[in-house]
Parts: sequence; C-alpha cells; structure tokens
Amino acid sequence: MQLALSFTTLLASVLVLLSATGNGVEAAPAKRSRSVTLPLTRLHQNRADVHPQILLQQHINRSVKRYARMKGRAPPTKREMSDKIVKRFNRKNDKASAAVEAFQDFVGSLSASTAAAHKDATKAKGHGKHGKGGAAAGASNSTATGTASASNSTSTDDGTDASNSTASGLTDANTPTTANSLGLDIEANDVGYIATIQMGTPPRDFLILMDSGSADLWVGGEACVSSAGGDCGNHQLLGTQSSSTFSDSNSPFQVTYGTGAVAGTIIQDNIVVAGLALNAHTFGATTEETPDFADPTVPFDGLMGLAQSTLSEQQTLTPVEALAKAGLIGDAITSYKISRLADNKNDGEITFGALDTTKFDPSTLVTLDNASQDGFWEGAMDSVSVDGTDAGLTGRTAILDTGTTLIVAPTADAAAVHALIPGAASDGQGGFTIPCNTNASVALTFSGQEFAIDTRDLLFGQLDDSGETCASGISSGEIDGETTWLVGDVFLKNAYFSTDVTKNQLSLAKLV
Repeated sequence: MQLALSFTTLLASVLVLLSATGNGVEAAPAKRSRSVTLPLTRLHQNRADVHPQILLQQHINRSVKRYARMKGRAPPTKREMSDKIVKRFNRKNDKASAAVEAFQDFVGSLSASTAAAHKDATKAKGHGKHGKGGAAAGASNSTATGTASASNSTSTDDGTDASNSTASGLTDANTPTTANSLGLDIEANDVGYIATIQMGTPPRDFLILMDSGSADLWVGGEACVSSAGGDCGNHQLLGTQSSSTFSDSNSPFQVTYGTGAVAGTIIQDNIVVAGLALNAHTFGATTEETPDFADPTVPFDGLMGLAQSTLSEQQTLTPVEALAKAGLIGDAITSYKISRLADNKNDGEITFGALDTTKFDPSTLVTLDNASQDGFWEGAMDSVSVDGTDAGLTGRTAILDTGTTLIVAPTADAAAVHALIPGAASDGQGGFTIPCNTNASVALTFSGQEFAIDTRDLLFGQLDDSGETCASGISSGEIDGETTWLVGDVFLKNAYFSTDVTKNQLSLAKLV
C-alpha cells in the first residue's frame, strides 16, 4: 500500500506518540479510594504530522481502554498501547522499525530519578482566563508542528501529543427555539459537542463538554495547573477572585476518564443551565488537569456528566437531577440532537426536562429500560444488520455515550458485521478497513426500530493516497465472550437520543 506521508513524517509522528510511554514520567492526579474511571474520550482533529494508521490506533487504544474500565477490568498500560502503535507502524514501513524500537527502548529505560525530577518540575502554578470568543480563537489559531521532539511534547493519557495538536476549533450551533435547550457547538470534525452555561456571580459564560457517559460537573479552578507543567491554558476559570458566591468545601475529588484525568475540590456556586438557575449548586473546581483538558488548544472549560449520579465521584446530583429536584423541570430528562459538521446545518442541541419533538419522527420513538446497574445508559439491542442482512447477533446490549466517537464491539461481533461489508478486512489490530466508496448500510435495531448509520459516519478516515482504503468507524475490543457494545457518535449522529433518570429509561427516534 502506498502511503501518503514521507518516512520522516511517519517516524516523527511515532516519536511524538511514544515520547511519554514510560510510566515514570506520567504525572496524573493522585488516586483516591472512591475514584471512578469513565468513558469520555477526546479525539484530536486529524493532523498532517500523524499518519492515519497511527491515528486509527490511537482511537482503538482509547476505545479498548475505555471499555475495559467500564467493565471493571484492568485497562491496557501505556506501554502496551505504544506497542500496538509500533506494531502497526512496523507493518507499513520496515525501514523505520529499528529506529522506532530503539526509541521505545530508550523511553522504557528512563530512570526513576529522571521521572521524579520531571514530576517536581510540573508543579509551577498559574492561571489564565478567556471568554467564549477567546476559547475558539485560541484553538483555531494554533497550528501543528511538522516535526517531533520528545523534549518539547506534551503527553496526553494515551501517548498523544496535545501541545502539538492541530487546533480543534468550534463550529457554533444555531440558537435553539425550544424551551430549556442549549445549542451544541461542534468541536473539529464531530469530535465533541459543547454547550455554553453560566457560572458564578456575576455570571460568566463557560464552554462545557456534554457527556452522557459520566456524572460529574467540573470547571477549572483559578489555581489550576497542568500535570505536564504550567497553568490550565487560556480557559475560563472559577474561584473567589471571579465569583462572590464561590464557596470551597476543600473536600477533594478526582475523576479519571478514558483519556485524561482531573482532580480538585468540591465547591458550591450559582450556575444557569438553559436559562434555569441553580443557586449554590455543588460541583467541582479543578486544581490539576492532565493536558487532555488543560492544554490551550482544548476549546472547552469544563465537562458536564449526564449519566446517573450513582456514578458521581463528587457524590452529588447531576445538574439535570438538581433541576428536577428543584421543580424547574418535570423529570430528570436530557435529550440530544447531535449535529454532523458535513451537513452544515449546525442544529445540534441539548434539551433538559423534555424531548424536542421538532427534531424527530414521533412514530419511530422507542423507549427502553436501562440495563445498566452502574449508572450508564445501556439498552437491549435486538440485532445488527448490513444492507438488510442480519449479522446473527442476539442478546446484546449497547451503552450509548455521547463522549465516545467510535463504536466498539466484541471481537467476534465486529468480525461478523464486517464479514457482510464487501471488501472489508481486519487489520489484525482491532481495526477494520473498508472500501472508501462503500455503500454498505449498517443498522442497529432497538425495540423493533431499525436505525441506519450514515455511510459518511461509518468511514473513519482514508488510509492511503489512492483514496481506495478507509478505516471503519466500528472497531473491536479485546473482550471475547462479552455481549456489550459501546456505541458512540458514529451511531448517535443518526438518532435522537434521550435519557430519563426519573424513570430509569432511555429513548431513541429517527431524525427529521
């Protein structure tokens, strides 16, 4: 297969990704006994200096790690994930193998004393602030470097380099017309979905990533630092200097996600969500963030988890649960219309307390009991088909997660689906290739209603310069024998999705 990028660029991209694989140099918030690990993933925009094969492996690594933690199993180590990156790279360029392996050995040989010195050097404090325009502008004006250096890269949790990432940027959503709704801005090419809420006194705008797979709300505190050194970028921060109603309990919290982690203290302050005011709401202000969140190119200031509060590390109600308890909405319902950048509609929105019937066909609405015992949103999945042919998969469930990009299926299930796609093939590392010109229609069925995945969402990205081979948006996790799928935005862009904490149910409907 002829690759589009040069050997130098290929090697540089691997060196960047492997530069922080040694466990000794990983600075992360300290664990607590009740810390939870949740399935959020942040996927940076495609970069000119990272080969698509390596980018694909990053996505698969994150997915497998996320799924393992959701099932309560030990996730793969950073070394194991870097081994997979090296293996995928070696399969494509034998000339680089020795150099890449030598560099990996160098990383693995870093001494404990060097690691300790690195951690000590990351304790410098500082903070910066920005408004909404500053967040988007700061991200959009950043550029990716074309070469890699282990000494100046900022490592994210799975070995990616946040400081050299191509800027994500935001595409602003249209202003919703439905009550109790917020527009969902699109990060990069459907990477994440971000809403603006108000916090503090006087109230200021904060850009918040919406995540149905976790249950904690947090923003950067005024003393926030990055675990890689320095401050938490030009993000909007919250504390006593900016808010007269800010109250710090000094009780610690930590949340570890599929990629990245944050730690801080539990605080109370006023927030306004879609025009609905919650005074003295309890949530988190971070004092330390990994670069996945702290880096200046990250175009959001915090995260709102909208799973059930039984998952909350802060042991507090999620905002939607608090709104329902306060009588500001009837039920603790959160509904999502996730927009696709390629459609140029910018009509994504999140609605609290109801479903927006203008976004879906009511005759297709199905409601499922939540099958999760842990607080995620999981529903029984009847079947999976390709072009109307049943893949023969029964007894499956799907965790629906707006914070996940790909679909992750058990190994045998992913193989069964791709066996029905003409020209599809396993890449031997958990991923699958499909023809870039495929017209295959993959559909998931819930409660008798079939939901087809747009082919544009099935095509993760082009893998060669011929334009013939693409990566599939459905990958496999190393979970033989399991029956649970992790279903992210590859699917959710094709359905209206609603969750109801009050009734412990979730709903899906076809978009209009």
